[in-house]
Amino acid sequence: HENIDMNTLNRILSEENIINTIKNTVPKLWMLLSESINFLFSILASFIILLYVFFILLDYEAIAEGWIHLLPAKYRTFTTNLVKDVQNGMNTYFRGQALVALCVGILFSIGFLIIDFPMAIGLGLFIGALNMVPYLQIIGFLPTIFLKAADTGQNFWIIIASALAVFAVVQIIQDTIIVPKIMGKITGLNPAIILLSLSVWGSLMGVLGMIIALPLTTLMLSYYQRFIINR
Repeated sequence: HENIDMNTLNRILSEENIINTIKNTVPKLWMLLSESINFLFSILASFIILLYVFFILLDYEAIAEGWIHLLPAKYRTFTTNLVKDVQNGMNTYFRGQALVALCVGILFSIGFLIIDFPMAIGLGLFIGALNMVPYLQIIGFLPTIFLKAADTGQNFWIIIASALAVFAVVQIIQDTIIVPKIMGKITGLNPAIILLSLSVWGSLMGVLGMIIALPLTTLMLSYYQRFIINR
């Protein structure tokens, strides 16, 4: 009786307070339970996916060679040739695009060294890696400016002008020399067709269109030569 206030205890243990406490606690407990269950299911789903990938890789050669037998016999030759054309087109395209990205990264590194940007080589190679997706290197423009401004404290407009000059020069060299020469030689496409395909597919499908422009163009030309004019 000296240490416990009975009025306060009765008020806390009243029916209304107990109901309010349950109302406030149950949703939080339910949310915690549902999030825990979702987390466990996501772990289980990831484990199942890994199992599928593991067993598919075990029998990859059999699956890669045997799926064609699931098709009717009259469609097998056409489908096999089409898949080979897609595979060859994508392989040559990404090899060529990797070489273009390396050349662009070297050019950016040289440009950043000339204008004395911090971490010029690393930054240039990073922007070159972004070039695996055509024109994605533009994303590296803002980090380049802010990194230079934070490192040297120069006039912001001078930094923007120098960065724009490097990006413009590298882009011109890339579009007029590197891409037509490398991709034209690898894919067998005329430089004018390469630029036209990038423009058309880019306007139709945006960034995704520029990624798949040259493989799709190569595939269409291969289909035309193989199945229409029977070359």
